[in-house]
Amino acid sequence: MQEKILEVKDLHTSFMIPAGEVKSVNGVSFSLEKGKILGIVGESGSGKSVTAYSIMQILAYPGKIMSGSIKYNGMELVGLPEKKMQELRGNKISIIFQDPMTCLNPVYTIGNQLVEAIMIHSKKDGSKQKKQKDEKSLKELAKEKAKKMLELVGINDVDRRLKQYPFEFSGGMLQRIMIAMALVCEPDVLIADEPTTALDVTIQAQILELLKSIQQRMGMAIIIITHDLGVVAQICDEVDIMYAGKIVEKGTVDEIFYNPQHEYTKGLLKSIPRIKNDGALVPIEGNPVDVFALPRGCSFAPRCKECMEICLEEYPEMLKVNDEHFTACFKFIQSMYEAKKITKDQMNKYMKVAEEKINSRTEGGEGNERK
Repeated sequence: MQEKILEVKDLHTSFMIPAGEVKSVNGVSFSLEKGKILGIVGESGSGKSVTAYSIMQILAYPGKIMSGSIKYNGMELVGLPEKKMQELRGNKISIIFQDPMTCLNPVYTIGNQLVEAIMIHSKKDGSKQKKQKDEKSLKELAKEKAKKMLELVGINDVDRRLKQYPFEFSGGMLQRIMIAMALVCEPDVLIADEPTTALDVTIQAQILELLKSIQQRMGMAIIIITHDLGVVAQICDEVDIMYAGKIVEKGTVDEIFYNPQHEYTKGLLKSIPRIKNDGALVPIEGNPVDVFALPRGCSFAPRCKECMEICLEEYPEMLKVNDEHFTACFKFIQSMYEAKKITKDQMNKYMKVAEEKINSRTEGGEGNERK
């Protein structure tokens, strides 16, 4: 087993607004190994991007990490002073945002923005005012590095491109520049937040191939946040499926695609267009859960055709399917029994634990209040 470079444990991130508390991330746990690519998949509003922003500590007000742990190489990031976080952000952990057009400053050239990023992270800690000669030398080195990085992401005629402004580039070119900006300091972890959403299919394929080749060349770990399972199949090693702020299933790409256990995962896979269906889509029925009134039990229960009574009252634990696959679904327990992989006593034992939790909560006076 490879070394874990990033560990997220029981992360809770909320937005406190006048209407109430929005639990965008509600107990997320996962780990990222060196040199691996992890995909985080889910519908819009499932908490994918907020998880990324929590890791980077760039949550917009009124977002706040309520509890949990985020560790980079064993260093706790939750509660880390902003000055320390600035040293890590971009230098050790970097992010590519969804829309490059709004992330680049329109009044500065591409060269200015790339060189500035390099120079900020190149200055040594504790150094005082630098001489003008040293500053000029540093700027020249930064410019050379910026050129090499643009060449790395497949941009030609870099001397001319460095003098141009963002509006002079196409969407695909801007995304390449955003990738270059995220990689200028050669981070250990790269978070790509839906990097191909605004691009056409041909450019999407190019960007994904670029990310994969750079990852292999630089040996970094990558988190790909997407709603597109096609992206996951093409580039990822492992997948976490998110719904309503929780990870409901996780495993290797092969396990998730060929042996899905959670009903939400099955729904996502069925919704992929197929030629044999004449292009007809098979949507997941119902609407995404109301974040202001999360169900007591499984958040997906109101939309699940296989929903059982226990699903409405208790949230299932993450269960082991095999060494490479885990799911949080009561139906999985029942299917294991039907496949004769566990005995009826084993199934009843797990169900009994869940029922005891329900009873203890009721006896504690919670009544009909939501969990």
